[in-house]
Amino acid sequence: MAFPKNFLWGGATAANQCEGAFDTDGKGLAVYDIISSGSHARPRIVSPAMNQEYYYPTHKGIDHYNRFKEDFALFNEMGFKGYRMSINWSRIYPNGDDEIPNELGLKHYDDVFKELKHYGIEPVVTISHSDIPLNIGKKYGGWNNKKVIDLYLKYSTTIMERYKDYVKYWIPFNEINDIFLPLSGVGQGAFVPEKECSFLDQPELLKERMQALQNMFIASAKTVIAGKKINPEFHFGTMICHITRYPRTCNPNDVLLAFKNDQYFNNTCADVMINGEYPYYALKQFKEWGVPVELSEEEKAILKEGTCDYYTFSYYQSISESTLDFADQTSGNIMGGIKNPYLKETAWDWPIDPVGLRYTLNKVYDRYHCPIMITENGIGCIDELTDDHKVHDDYRIDFLRDHVVEMNKAIEDGVDLIGYMMWGPIDLVSVSTGEMKKRYGFIYVDTDDKGNGTFNRYKKDSFYWYKHVIETNGEEL
Repeated sequence: MAFPKNFLWGGATAANQCEGAFDTDGKGLAVYDIISSGSHARPRIVSPAMNQEYYYPTHKGIDHYNRFKEDFALFNEMGFKGYRMSINWSRIYPNGDDEIPNELGLKHYDDVFKELKHYGIEPVVTISHSDIPLNIGKKYGGWNNKKVIDLYLKYSTTIMERYKDYVKYWIPFNEINDIFLPLSGVGQGAFVPEKECSFLDQPELLKERMQALQNMFIASAKTVIAGKKINPEFHFGTMICHITRYPRTCNPNDVLLAFKNDQYFNNTCADVMINGEYPYYALKQFKEWGVPVELSEEEKAILKEGTCDYYTFSYYQSISESTLDFADQTSGNIMGGIKNPYLKETAWDWPIDPVGLRYTLNKVYDRYHCPIMITENGIGCIDELTDDHKVHDDYRIDFLRDHVVEMNKAIEDGVDLIGYMMWGPIDLVSVSTGEMKKRYGFIYVDTDDKGNGTFNRYKKDSFYWYKHVIETNGEEL
C-alpha cells in the first residue's frame, strides 16, 4: 500500500445532523431546524414555522452537543488522525446579524477543539454546512441578498480569530455546487418558503440560486483573504459534491451530455474557487439560463486573490445519463440518472462504484494539480443491533474496503491524496430523508427516526476494521 505516513485517516460529520441541542446555550434557529423527518418513500417537509405535527430531527440529532467527549474518545480509540466537522453559525450569531457573538456558543467549540487537541486529532472545519441562521432566510431572503456576504464574513472572521491556534484546515462551504439543485434552495440558499413544501419539490428559483452562488463565491474568497491575514498557515479547501457522470451508451450525444453536465455540476465551483475566475462554459451556461454572470472589477479581483489551496469533495456514487429513453431510472436517488447495469445499488438505490473514485481522483488531480482530501464517503444501510449490542456490518466493511483499495491505486497513479474522512463515523441524521434508520457509522447510536431511545453508543464490527486500517496505514484491509 502506498498511503503516505502523515495521511489523515478520519471521519466527517455536520453539526446540523449530529449536535442536537437546537435551542441550548443561546443558539438560534437554523434553516434545517424547520425541515421535518421523512423516509425513502415519504419526503421531508419544509415548514416556514415549526409544526407540532412534525418531528424535526435536528432538534435532538444524536445529542453530540452533550456527548462529544464520549464520541471523541471512541474516535481516538479507532486512531483518528483527522476529524472533519462544522461549526453551527446560529450558535455563534443566533440571528445571523447580531451585534456581538454568543459567548456560550464560542465556549462550546473552545471545549470541542481542546478535546480534539488532547487526542492529537486534526480538525478540518466547515464554516457553513447548511447551518444557516433561520433569520437570514426570513429577514434577508437568504444568500440571494448581497448583504449576507458581510454577515458571513463577520461570522467566519470571528471563528477564525477565536480558533486560530486549534484549526488550520478550513472549508468555507459544504458541497457548494449543490445550489445547482432546486432541493438546495432551503439548505444551501437559505430560501425560506412562504408555505409548506416538500424538501424534494421546492420552488425552482433558478435565478435566485445562481445569484446566491455568486454571493457565496465572493464570501468564500473574502474569507480566504481574511483568514490568510489571521494566520498565513491556514489552508482553505473547496467542498464539491462530486457526482461522477458516465454516458449510458457510446452514442456521441450521450458522451457529450455527460461531459457537459460534468462541467457545470462538478467543475464550475472548483474552477472558480481554485482558479479564481468563471470558466468559459459556465459563463455560456448561465447566459443561456437567463442569469448572466455580472461581476464588478473589484469582485473579479477578490475571486482571483481569495483562491483555495486544496480540493475536497464528497464521493458516494456515480450516475449514468443518456439522450435516449431508458425505463430503468433510479428510484429514490436524489441525483437522478439511469441504472448502470455494471453496478450494484444500496437499499436507497445509490449506485456503488469504487472504481469511479479512482477515476474521479485522477480527473480532479489532472485538472487542479493541488492536494486532495476526500471529506465524505460512506454507505447508508439498515443496521440491526443484536441483543448483546453488536452490529455485524460486513456490507459496510466491503464497501469501504473496495473504496480504500481504489484510493491506493490513485495514489500509485500519482495523485496527491492527503486525507480520507469517512461519512459519518457515528450514526447521524440523514440529510436527504431525515432518517436515523439510514445508518452510516462505525458507531451505532440507539435512537430511532422519532428521536426515541437511550442514545447509547455501541461499536459495530466496522469500528474494529477501521481501527486496524488506520493502525496499519492502509496496508492491511
